[in-house]
Amino acid sequence: MHTPEGFAELLLILLIAVGAAAVFLRLRLPAVLGYLAVGLVAGPTALGVVHDLETIRSLAELGVVLLLFSIGLEFSLPDLARMRGALLGLGGGEVLIAGAAAFGVSLLLDVLVPGAPPIGIAGGLVIAGVVAMSSTAMVTKQLTDQVELGQPHGRAALGILLFQDLAVVPFLVVISGLAVPSDDSLGWALAVALGKGVLAVAVILLVGRFVLNRALNHVAALYSGELFTLAALTVALGAAWWTAFLGLSPALGAFVAGMMLGESAFRHTMEAEIRPFRDVLLALFFVSIGMLLDFSVLPRGWPWILLLFAALVVFKFALVFGLGRAARMPTVTAVRTGLTLAHGGEFGFALLTLGLTHELLPPAYGQVVLAALLLSMAVAPLALRFNGPLADRLLRRRAAAREIEDDAHTLPSGEGRVLLVGFGRVGQHIARVLDEAGYPWSALDADPVRVENARGAGAPVAHGDGTRVDVLRAAGADRVRAVVFTLEAPQALVHTVEALRAAHPHLPILVRARDDSYLRELQEAGATEVVPETLEAGLTVSSHVLLLLGEPPASVTRRIRDLRQGRYELLRALFPGRDDSDPDALQLRAFNIAADARATGQRIDALGLEAMGVSVSAVTRDDTREDAPGGDWVLGEGDIVTLAGTAAALDRAEAALVRA
Repeated sequence: MHTPEGFAELLLILLIAVGAAAVFLRLRLPAVLGYLAVGLVAGPTALGVVHDLETIRSLAELGVVLLLFSIGLEFSLPDLARMRGALLGLGGGEVLIAGAAAFGVSLLLDVLVPGAPPIGIAGGLVIAGVVAMSSTAMVTKQLTDQVELGQPHGRAALGILLFQDLAVVPFLVVISGLAVPSDDSLGWALAVALGKGVLAVAVILLVGRFVLNRALNHVAALYSGELFTLAALTVALGAAWWTAFLGLSPALGAFVAGMMLGESAFRHTMEAEIRPFRDVLLALFFVSIGMLLDFSVLPRGWPWILLLFAALVVFKFALVFGLGRAARMPTVTAVRTGLTLAHGGEFGFALLTLGLTHELLPPAYGQVVLAALLLSMAVAPLALRFNGPLADRLLRRRAAAREIEDDAHTLPSGEGRVLLVGFGRVGQHIARVLDEAGYPWSALDADPVRVENARGAGAPVAHGDGTRVDVLRAAGADRVRAVVFTLEAPQALVHTVEALRAAHPHLPILVRARDDSYLRELQEAGATEVVPETLEAGLTVSSHVLLLLGEPPASVTRRIRDLRQGRYELLRALFPGRDDSDPDALQLRAFNIAADARATGQRIDALGLEAMGVSVSAVTRDDTREDAPGGDWVLGEGDIVTLAGTAAALDRAEAALVRA
């Protein structure tokens, strides 16, 4: 069988990357550092494990395409409007000032060092984009792990990162336009690039508005996971091909396509389907970045590398700190935000790669910038991990004071909502009650018609498979106040609830079930409450019967409450009928205790019933029934004992206790 060219090298890189990522994660460091290390070690100028870089670079570019598509899905015009303060103020200031400063220094070097290769305007724009970017992937993941994304410095950093992600788009347009060989002036080249960008965006938006949403509705209606995955990849790669066809960056088309779908009902499902491909290909992207470094530059270029690294970190920290103070942030918040963003990012690598590939930047300068970026990324996890203590050291603050301040910021901000998973009859009833009570909510549902109708009425409902944890995470399960499952898929929900509970130990999780078939499994998986419809219907009818018989309302409420607090144990077992054939279902069976029975004269707690898998539901003596008698109850001749358990367990109990 013929092996494709470069397949063995690609397989070897993946094996090394898996091992490196495992080691770095074991050290509680981001896996991205492991991928960069693999690229540095395995590159052609180091050990030379890989010689054919084209296959890896092609796959790596797909990783950037899918990353931009995923980030585009996170944006919608209403989202941008709500965050305009952090986006435009802090984010806009950081990108404009950092980019302008880097561009100015680049042009100044051409004047001060006349014998060196000229950077020029095109190279200056590349460096401007590189310096302006920080790592969205690294910051958001580590702050989330440290439960700091919701704190003031986390929210400020997120606003700046989102603007940086948006700013990548014009940088891609301009740099791609400058990369096309032309005899025309620079101004004309920029105008043509911007014109192509407008055309590309307009076509994607028109196709998305009039074709794509309808097509995705038809795909979703088929309830085929693999078909939706194929559709998601087709959308992302199709948009990337269109912008590449126009001579622009493929990542630009992917971002616009993602942003166009950001307001659709398929936003969360798309993100979940793309994520596995994106993460694997992004790993190759960071490996390929490490391979770009030419180690022959280090002996003579290390002073410039260290100088640029120090300048990058100090300048970005000072800039973000100054913008924060200008926005009237507390000093400690501004310091922690600056520490969080004082490094380079994955989009900086992408822009640098684009510039080097199209020879917009002299290779010698490009290698120095690349090495400085890699060094800043290596230091970034430590700055993120210890941003609090470092801020204390810089400000000479006591740690106790910081802990008190941070604790105050963990109070509810009013943004928490209830996530309804399933928007059928029960889900809609819950939504109406929440509306009446003034609690915000959002919902996921797998029925595209229901989702479209609900969204048409202004309801916050999105399309998605609620049994998948990645879809729930994309829907914001890590930020909600509670999750309510109303799906009729108890077996699948056991694994979902278990994974959700492991990720969020304190999140209230309520599960509606049709019956009690998986009641115990769902409770053991971590559900805060499980509400079986059949048992609740029985309780409701029972309460009405008791009220009709003259039972005081307070007494009825107490009885129902006791049954619920007992997790429905007294209601789960039933006397079987002719059509009841499930051997694992809980059953009730009554036994008469004869004078010579083994249980006669024995306390209930001495019978070993729990080991047999049964329990005593009731004992009737002299026409008086005692429900759930205590363990000290002594069984006597003539007692009628009602046991609860499976059919096999009841057979064992009868043989061991009731027979002579």
